[in-house]
Amino acid sequence: MGRVSQAQAQENRKQIVAAAARLFRERGVQAVSVADLMAEIGLTHGGFYRQFASKEALLTEATVQAFADLAASLAEFDLRHPGDHDSARDDLIDYYLSAEHRDDLGEGCPTTGLSADIANEATDGSAREAYADGVRLFARWLSRDGGEDLATLSMLVGALTLARATIGSDLSERILAAAHEALPDTTATPEAPARPGS
Repeated sequence: MGRVSQAQAQENRKQIVAAAARLFRERGVQAVSVADLMAEIGLTHGGFYRQFASKEALLTEATVQAFADLAASLAEFDLRHPGDHDSARDDLIDYYLSAEHRDDLGEGCPTTGLSADIANEATDGSAREAYADGVRLFARWLSRDGGEDLATLSMLVGALTLARATIGSDLSERILAAAHEALPDTTATPEAPARPGS
């Protein structure tokens, strides 16, 4: 079999990063082997090492990609409410604290989905830096005054983490509802808005 073209190699890399961004959130980095990842997109195990030095190197790119996906979703919430960021923010919170988002690990928020894996990375690692950049971006988007709304972000991430860990009990739904009720200046809707792009 001949060598792939440069364009095909770039496309393969893009597919690997996108699949990793989804699978790492869904299953956790340690639970996803290189073989699993490559099988997911129909490429050979050996092809991985032509693209990445290690799975750890891939984690950094997957983290950047996951937060780029989040930024695109946040922009879509703003597009739904031109000139009214507060309404976009309320819509996002309704979606974030919904059962739909709770159950969608692979496409869900990377702030929650990657936190445990990033916490195990070296403190000076590039994946941790990419994650911190993503957290800053999300906290700025949530802000009503141009700063960083770390309190709201922390409540959202904490509630989603606990709700996911208690799926199967009535506690899971109650956690989402309690967080929504505790957040200032938001009103819960009977049905959460659809995730952008769905």
